[in-house]
Amino acid sequence: MKGARQIIMNQGKILHVCISPRKGTVKSPVPRAELQENYGLRDDAHAGPWHRQVSLLDDADIETMRAKGLALQPGAFGENLVTGGLDLGQLGIGTRLRVDQAELEITQIGKVCHSRCAIYFRTGDCIMPRDGIFARVLGGGGVGPGSEIEVVELVPRDVIQAGVLTVSDRCAAGTMEDGSGPAVAEMLAGRLGARVAWTGLLADDREAICETLKDVAGRSIDLLITVGGTGLGPRDVTPEATLAVITREAPGLVEAMRAASIRITPHALLQRGVCGVCGSTLIVNLPGSRAGAVENLNVILPALPHAVQLLRGHTDHPGDERRCDTQCPPEGGCRD
Repeated sequence: MKGARQIIMNQGKILHVCISPRKGTVKSPVPRAELQENYGLRDDAHAGPWHRQVSLLDDADIETMRAKGLALQPGAFGENLVTGGLDLGQLGIGTRLRVDQAELEITQIGKVCHSRCAIYFRTGDCIMPRDGIFARVLGGGGVGPGSEIEVVELVPRDVIQAGVLTVSDRCAAGTMEDGSGPAVAEMLAGRLGARVAWTGLLADDREAICETLKDVAGRSIDLLITVGGTGLGPRDVTPEATLAVITREAPGLVEAMRAASIRITPHALLQRGVCGVCGSTLIVNLPGSRAGAVENLNVILPALPHAVQLLRGHTDHPGDERRCDTQCPPEGGCRD
């Protein structure tokens, strides 16, 4: 991955605070509001005990839309806090912000718009799905125009964000301790330098696995690893759940893991795990045993940083210029 960029602007001010009583409507500016711990802005429809309690948008991004001839009022994109002087584009998931006495933690960057808004139909663009960031409230306090906002703990945007989901009836029931999920999380952090932003534990339930995969993939997670439920047992349904949510498979990862595991045990022939892409998230199925999960992840680990870069839209291949056997003239210009 690329090195972390230096934060040039690590503090700024709140320019507007906006709320709305109903979802799916523009928000309106208010002179002051209360940020409530693990809830959001009081009286705002999007507040609640979930991960997208507060939305933030940089006024500089709003200005780019105003330059297209739009008369935009604060809250037009559904944002709660309009900021100025703080470079939101450099902040990754896990970054902590202080807003006067309140504290926020960034939990998601951008979001999927399931229906196009009026702004999109007028301009062909909408900045909230791309530039908006979302946070949960770690500590409450009042906020209003002029409130200072600053970065108190930075997680750079280019850090790999990972999630680990253990799928096991016995672990979910508490009759067996999960050793595989923590081992995978430790490898991702230690070997890959990833931030494990989410972990979960589910029983072997296809519908629940599907919903969880879709939910976590929608949180700007780069890499989502599942552990367990990939065998031939009647309740092993993780591959089916994964196939139901991905739009493209990544068979090379599966082939490499299976080929390496076969050298260790013939039981690897029975593994049915799949890998693929949901949105911009790479989902990888690993077997449930601790040894099997670690061995399989170790095989594909070197390819994962480049996979994340590609899914983030960085499709250049430095050092892999096209080779040409044609003898070109010294004055330049390729004849091939």
